[in-house]
Amino acid sequence: MKLLVYGINFAPELTGIGKYTGEMAQWLAAAGHEVRVITAPPYYPAWKVGEGHSARHYRSETWQGVRVMRTPLWVPRQPGGLKRLLHLGSFALSSLPVLCAQWRWKPDVVWVVEPALMCAPAAAAFATLRGARSWLHVQDYEVDAAFDLGLIRGPALRRWVEQAERWLMRRFDRVSTISGRMVERARSKGVAAERIVHVPNWVDISGIAPLTTPSAYRAELGLASDAVVALYSGNMGNKQGLEVLAEVGRLLRDEPRIQLVLGGNGSGRADLQARCAGLPHVRFLDLQPLERLNEWLGLADVHLLPQRADAADLVMPSKLTGMLASGRAVLATAQPGTELCRVVEQDAACGLVVPPEDPAAMADALRAMAADPARRARWGANGRRYAEAELSRDEVLRRFEMQLLALGQKGETRCATSSS
Repeated sequence: MKLLVYGINFAPELTGIGKYTGEMAQWLAAAGHEVRVITAPPYYPAWKVGEGHSARHYRSETWQGVRVMRTPLWVPRQPGGLKRLLHLGSFALSSLPVLCAQWRWKPDVVWVVEPALMCAPAAAAFATLRGARSWLHVQDYEVDAAFDLGLIRGPALRRWVEQAERWLMRRFDRVSTISGRMVERARSKGVAAERIVHVPNWVDISGIAPLTTPSAYRAELGLASDAVVALYSGNMGNKQGLEVLAEVGRLLRDEPRIQLVLGGNGSGRADLQARCAGLPHVRFLDLQPLERLNEWLGLADVHLLPQRADAADLVMPSKLTGMLASGRAVLATAQPGTELCRVVEQDAACGLVVPPEDPAAMADALRAMAADPARRARWGANGRRYAEAELSRDEVLRRFEMQLLALGQKGETRCATSSS
């Protein structure tokens, strides 16, 4: 089939939406489908356009059998509410001519990812006019997140935007998202149950696997053999609630055996580093190369997964999949009853959950986990089994491919009926 993928983030971005959209496009192209991608130059999570790319020019390239069309956009150094809207709007506008240029190609399915929801109206209209099927995939409910996290304010504005969002989501033939609670939220926004698909984020369980020997990073960082490494790896933005890690570091300053390693980039990193100044057991590293991902995740004795209280069930942290596959214990912050809490404590049974934004509770939990290596090992093994059973990349994408093919076939039937 012909699949047009439309979204602001794509490979070679190493984290977040770009990582998953890139892997999906690569997998489908390898399976024999014709895939085209409309996207921006890579900029996330550093909020800086990557070397060798331009924020001002259109560019077309072939990547892993996929035709990738990159369009200009504006990237703010420090994304805030209005700046983020302008950033997303710049891509939606600059990508519109590229979308229209696909008219002659005639895709079977137009697949658009949220964020950025600003691209969805054009995607839905193009699909309808061209006789293609439309699919909206929600990685983050960006409207809810923008208001709940205080990036945008105003009750009247929120009501208007939410009404527009509900109307728009009902225009798509399929709406998918990455967790059960996010599926429920799609229903609450008026999307018919038969149009909703659960497509969880996946993990390459062959590429990420439990290490049988100590990670090479231990020697490179000069860590003692008995050091317990609490690792945070990923974007350092405003939805993670990373401030709590600085306070945890201060509470554990007299316990040097527990080493906090914080790896990643993003708009919140400078502030976090300033908060951790003077703490020798807290180390910062940049995002690590993809080819070293397994060694990097295997560095952890405990993976740290903080999340703000007001982000509950608006997003499902994509970094959790790699944590589970690495076979290491997880310490998360989440409200009781949220999906993140349920997965960590029950479904995967891979670690502990403490209340969000409670550094004392997080420090106490980390002390307990550091003192009990046998329990950490059980949690890690549980997480690995869950990843193998539920989150295998090939299995998730195979199910997704079947849904795509079924949707494309319905589109062909509709067109044949109309022409007759």
